[in-house]
Formats: sequence, structure tokens, C-alpha cells
Amino acid sequence: MTEPLGYFTLVLHSHLPYVIGHGRWPHGMDWLNEAAAESYIPLWQVFQRLGSHGLHTGVTLGITPILAEMLAAPAFQQEFREYLENKIQAARQDQAEFSRLGEKHFARVARFWEEHYAGLLKAFGEEFGEDLLAAPRRLMDAGVLEVITCAATHGYFPLLGRDTAVQAQVKQGVAAYRRHFGRDPQGCWLPECAYRPRYRWAPPVAAPGAEATLRKGVEEFLSENGLSYFFIDSHLLKGGKAIGVYKDRFHALEALWQRFAAQYQELPEDQEKSPYEAYLVSSAPETKRPVAAFTRDPKTGLQVWSGEWGYPGDGNYLDFHKKRFPGGLRYWRVTSAKADLADKGPYHPEWVEERLAAQADHFVSLVTGILEEYRHTHGRPGIVVAPYDTELFGHWWFEGPAWVERVIRAFHAQGRVRLVTGAEYLKIVEPSAVISLPEGSWGEGGYHWIWLNDMNAWTWRHIYPAEAEMEDLARNFWQDPDPRLQDLLKQCGRTLLLLEASDWQFLISTVSAMDYAELRLVMHHDDFKRLAAMTRRYAAKRELPEEDWNFLALCRERDSIFPDLEPRWWAALDYAPEGD
Repeated sequence: MTEPLGYFTLVLHSHLPYVIGHGRWPHGMDWLNEAAAESYIPLWQVFQRLGSHGLHTGVTLGITPILAEMLAAPAFQQEFREYLENKIQAARQDQAEFSRLGEKHFARVARFWEEHYAGLLKAFGEEFGEDLLAAPRRLMDAGVLEVITCAATHGYFPLLGRDTAVQAQVKQGVAAYRRHFGRDPQGCWLPECAYRPRYRWAPPVAAPGAEATLRKGVEEFLSENGLSYFFIDSHLLKGGKAIGVYKDRFHALEALWQRFAAQYQELPEDQEKSPYEAYLVSSAPETKRPVAAFTRDPKTGLQVWSGEWGYPGDGNYLDFHKKRFPGGLRYWRVTSAKADLADKGPYHPEWVEERLAAQADHFVSLVTGILEEYRHTHGRPGIVVAPYDTELFGHWWFEGPAWVERVIRAFHAQGRVRLVTGAEYLKIVEPSAVISLPEGSWGEGGYHWIWLNDMNAWTWRHIYPAEAEMEDLARNFWQDPDPRLQDLLKQCGRTLLLLEASDWQFLISTVSAMDYAELRLVMHHDDFKRLAAMTRRYAAKRELPEEDWNFLALCRERDSIFPDLEPRWWAALDYAPEGD
């Protein structure tokens, strides 16, 4: 096969916090329903269409374990059908109202929505068999794309208080992937692209004088569990300004960032390393199987992320914010980045085709130019890695899935750039350069401030003692053969994983669902404390009152996740770092 100009992979990170049994609207189950209707089904259909035409997508598709648990749950299947039926009914009611008022254009758009949601309902039942994990599994089997894993509940690795907590997040992520996809994962999306090397670390929110302990590097956990690669932001590789991916979409982060900006120090840029190569990462003196890191391309990133001057900000596209209630359907276009809600013009679905084609061609040209420059400078093909939250395509940017399809088709038509997944690239180009990385994330400023600030620091004061308690419970009881004790211990583990989700700190910082996030975190914390106390009482006396068993049954039914969880993951650390 002729060597290409270079390589390209579109990396999609699909994640939501666990919401089944924890509210519907405005916060809760409808987040999952919206993501499935607006992003997952449209994108899965794009990939199936491309695959049916023999086109390899080169998509590296991340599906977090907790999202996979929700998509596989019978409760989701029932609620999602009802959600789509409600949207169809809302569109019909809007049609009648617009027609009665003589709003002919809006009546046509309402008809568009009725057909759109009816098509989704039909696809969910007939095309996907009400199983949204089956499609990516089939596509991976057919070689159309690659699915990768993540931490179990998207725990923020650098701030988790104990190495056993990180270990459990990784091991559960691998176990859930095997159960859902029938194979071992090769790649891992680090939650928020957050990395920490090996060093002596003390909790940032703890009693004064807390002792620092030697903590393993994130790449060590991946290596020990058979994972081959992960993704980082460009500033972790090269230094320079960290370009956050969330500030444009959450106005509260702009104000929050101003309070932290004075503390941010930009690292000198390293001209030797390139984001268009993969590197092996190591922060441990022991010899372990190397793990590769791919770097987010800084040049193409904001072209797709930014709602202000990127593709999603095109005035012809559907506006995300302006909705018509009670149905919540959208009838207006972006109009301009500076337009307020009152200035939004009517949406015309027929206007977007020309813009999608032009922007897909522009993106392909941009990637090709980057790879031409790299090839000219280095004499070998490079790789452009374009990672985004999956929900950008369809949810935030309604036309996003259609743009993705046009981009992939345009690359195939051009024929100069080869589309590859992360694992495919590592088989073609085996990296040999070993580097070390600093600590950081893809958040604004490149560090942890979104997940640790004066608004959410209190959350860690509750998470850290729970992690210590889980470790002690597991050490004492994981080998006990009593099945009831194991049931208690496993539910403690599930509840701790939910407590550790990075979503709670993020939602508090963005103020987008602050009350919901705070209540969820407090609830999981209180549940854990009661379950832990029940575990200790049962271990001592081998009996509990009926109300305690009722509480365990409630938790197991409501938070029915991770049937393959193993308490031993918290009992002892695999390959403890030498010298501690």
C-alpha cells in the first residue's frame, strides 16, 4: 500500500453521569434521552451508512463504562421510547398552533421535527433493536471503527485520594468494556484528559500537615491493565498556552477563570516534541509495558469546538439555546454569534447543506495542510488527532453528525490522508521515543481548577474519607465467603464509584446544574456512610435489622451498575511503587 501523506483520527468521547433513577427534567434522565436522540443514534447511523459503502471511518469512539451501563439498562429503553413519543406529540401540537396563527414557516419546521423524531423512534426499534451498544459493537467487529474505554464513572484521576481508587476506576472500566463489547480494550480516554505522573502527593483538601505518599503515574495503571494508549492536550506535550475546551460553552466558567487566571503560568514551549507524533510515556523507574500518548491537535480543535467563530457558530445552523415551550423544540437559527435570543431568525433546514459541504471541505483542507507541512519538515507522515465530546455533534451542534459524514467522505474522495483508529496507527507506526509528561488536563489553564476551586473544594473533604474507608473495608472483608457480606461490600464499591464521578465538580463550577450535582454528591456520600456502617455491623454480628436490608435492596435497585465489580481492587495495590 502506498504510504499516505499522513494519518487522521476523529476521537469521540461519549459520557454522561449516572442518571437512571435520579430525576428526569430538567436534570436527570432527559440528559441521557437527549444525548441518545440528538447524538448517539444520528452518529451511529452515519457510521453504519459509511460502513455499508465500504468506507473505513478511522473513528476512535470512547464510550464510558457508566454510559454503557445506562444504554444497556431496560429502564432506559422504556423511558427513551416515551421521550421520543412525547417529542412527536409536541411537534404535532406545535403544528396545530402555528397553523392556527398563520405561522406557515414555523408549521413546516414543526412538521420537520415530527418526521425527525418519528424516524428516530423507528430507527431505535427496527434498526437498533432498542440496543444502542450493539451497533458500535458490530461496527468494531466489521473494522469500521474502534471503541475504547474510560474510568468506570469518569473519576478525575489526579485528584482521587488513593491509588486503590484509581486502580478500581481503571479495572472496572476494563471489566465493563469486556462485558459489553466482548473483547479487551486497547485505548483509554482519561477523564478530562487529566494526567498525573508518579511523585509524592498529598491531598490538596485535607487536614494541615497531611503526609505525602508516593503515588503511581496514571500510565502505570493503564499498562498494568493491558491498555495501550491514551490522549492528552497539546500543552502537556509542548507547554505553551493551554486552550480549554469548555469555557466558550459555559459562561460561568469565564467568570470563574478570571479569579484563577492570575495563578496560571504558561510553560515555555518545547519545539522538539510534535503533537503530530505518538510518544511512549513513562514516569516510573520500573520497566513496564509502554503506553502511548496521542496529542490533541491545537490548530483544528477550536475550529470545531468554538461556538463563537468555529463551524457550529454558522448563522444558518440551529440555535441551541432558544426553545419553544412546553415541548422544548427549537425553531430558530444561530443568526450570528452576537445575536441575543430576541434577535434569532427562523431556522431553515434547507439552508444548511451548502454550509456543511463547504465546512467539511475546509476542515479536510486544513488537516491536509498540517500534514503536508509536517511531511515537508520531518520527511515522514504525521497524524492529526481530533478529540471532541461526542455530544458536541448533534446535541450542541444539531448539524454535527451530517458534518462528520461529509468530512469522512471527503477524506476518502481526496485519497491523500489515511483514516485510522488509535490502535491501527500504533500497528503501522510503532513509536519508540519515551517521554515524561507534567500533570494537567484539557480544562482551561491546563490544570485542575474546574474540578478543585472554592465552589467545590468541600466535595473532596467527603470523598477522601470515603475512599479510605472503602480501602479498609476491602482489606478486612474481601476474602470473606459470606455472600451477604460480599453484597454489602460490593454496593459500597458501586456507591463510592458514583461519588467519585468528576461530573459533580464540573456541574458545580459551570453552575449549569449546581443544585442537582450537590444533592447527588451528598446523597451518594450519605448512602456510602450507611452502607459502610452496615457492612461493619454485619461483619461483627452476622445480622442486620430488616430496615437495613431494605436500604441495601433500594440502593441495589436504584444504582444497578457494574455486576462484575470486585472489592479486592480496593484491598491491595497491584505493583505498589518501589521506595514507598
